[in-house]
Amino acid sequence: MMLSPSPDSDSAEWLPVSVLPPAGEDLELCVLDYDEIVVSLPYPCHTSGSHFVDASNKKHVDIQPTHWRKWSDRCPKGV
Repeated sequence: MMLSPSPDSDSAEWLPVSVLPPAGEDLELCVLDYDEIVVSLPYPCHTSGSHFVDASNKKHVDIQPTHWRKWSDRCPKGV
């Protein structure tokens, strides 16, 4: 039996965006840069409906993340 990744986990494991992040949590997000290299954003974001916002200034961030994990003091370290 294969288990699905849990967004409630305290794991530092990256989860695909197909696994919905928990509402109200600061998140570390990965995106593809212009060279199609996966990089993590250097600031925490969280969800606002179906959009992401910068957690520090609450402004909409126009991104299409590939992966996410809960933000912590270890962030950002990259992928």
